Amino acid sequence: MGETGAVGAAGWGKGCVMRLPPNDESMRDTGELLFIGTATVLIRCLGFTVLTDPNFLHQGQHAKLGYGLRSRRLTEPALSIEELPHVDLVVLSHHHGDHFDEVAARGLDPDVPIVTTGHAARKLRRQGFRRAIELATWESTTFERGEAVLEITAMPGRHAPAALQPFMPPVMGSVLDFRAGTRHHRTYITGDTLAIDDLALIPKRYPDIDLMVLHLGGTRIAGVLLTMDADQGMRALRVVQPRHVVPVHFDDYTVFKSPLSAFREALAGAPPVCSVHFLDRGERYEFPVTTRFSPPGEVGRESAGC
Repeated sequence: MGETGAVGAAGWGKGCVMRLPPNDESMRDTGELLFIGTATVLIRCLGFTVLTDPNFLHQGQHAKLGYGLRSRRLTEPALSIEELPHVDLVVLSHHHGDHFDEVAARGLDPDVPIVTTGHAARKLRRQGFRRAIELATWESTTFERGEAVLEITAMPGRHAPAALQPFMPPVMGSVLDFRAGTRHHRTYITGDTLAIDDLALIPKRYPDIDLMVLHLGGTRIAGVLLTMDADQGMRALRVVQPRHVVPVHFDDYTVFKSPLSAFREALAGAPPVCSVHFLDRGERYEFPVTTRFSPPGEVGRESAGC
């Protein structure tokens, strides 16, 4: 994969502003999302390149899910880790083998910043990653590249019903606020959460979500639902009210029991919620970066288009 950029003298970690070398990409008025597979996407916006939940196992290989459980991959990632471009940072929702596998552990630069939960950060440090940045819910960390700023804030998430939470790793969603001058784009990545009540707090604190990356799949182990299925995905859309949605995390592993086709059917049978963009692995969604500014915590404005 491409080299990661050096972090500036402001230091690194939660509470620090991490300064990256300038480039010319911050002048572009569009961004893009490349769907690689599972929950792995590459987001390019205002000069930043962000990789999420790196899962590069090949079709037929098995992801480790903890407690000796494994799941066979049914799909092939659109890129190998060696084919990745330069990556500025990684956003990791949690540390499971279908979100951070041994290929990522071997192939990623140990100095790449990885924004994640405290549980995952501790595991990453044991794996040799030196810049794991742990966030609790509603905590933020900031990156700068010239005049462009990327602020990442941890969102509520829960990977299992309450009775099973002690057996599952903590999970976080993320809001990515990309800004340069008056241009702003806000992306919300759900992470592997269920449609919990706390999702309703997100649009109150972070309105005007331009793009929602929706983790689906309806993961079930021993019959217990661990990620959103089609019905819960629809509920999350109605609560968060994003302008645009890209579904991910579907049909990739044997533990994914709710196919993308079920979500399509749920959408077809419901009133319009927002614009949903279905991507095959390897396809890109290009989005505009609008001229507006909505600071974190601003409330009272409704999302257009939902």
